[in-house]
Amino acid sequence: MALLTPDPGLLFWMFLSFAIVFGLLYKFGFPVIIDAINKRKAFIEQSLLSAKEANEKLAGIQAEGERLLQEARTRQQEIIADAMAEKQKIVQAAQQTATEEARRIAEEATKSIEQAKQEALKDVHDEVAGLALRVAELVIREKMEDDKEQRKSVERILNEV
Repeated sequence: MALLTPDPGLLFWMFLSFAIVFGLLYKFGFPVIIDAINKRKAFIEQSLLSAKEANEKLAGIQAEGERLLQEARTRQQEIIADAMAEKQKIVQAAQQTATEEARRIAEEATKSIEQAKQEALKDVHDEVAGLALRVAELVIREKMEDDKEQRKSVERILNEV
């Protein structure tokens, strides 16, 4: 049983050693450990605050990004609508120009045809008049010997034509 019960002298020296180690730790070790723990706690709290601020900034940036993306989509739709309207105006202007050009060409062709018709009629009329004069001249020469009567007859015939 002597192994299980410690000697009072051993207990005294163990207690004294423990008290000296505890005192030294209390004087020199614990303040350093507590200071390190407090610094670590402050660092962790600061890191948590920084992380929270970063998350808030990230949420703000994401919201701003969504807003900018929506603005870009709206602007894109406006640009497309403007381009379509401009395209429609250009097409209408081209159609109007083509219609006016076709009408102008048709009018010019009609005038040209009418002028050619008038010239052809005049040529035919002149030719017929010339032939009629020759025929009349031949007929009148045979019938009339007098130049004066011949001219009166020719003038009368020309007036009738």
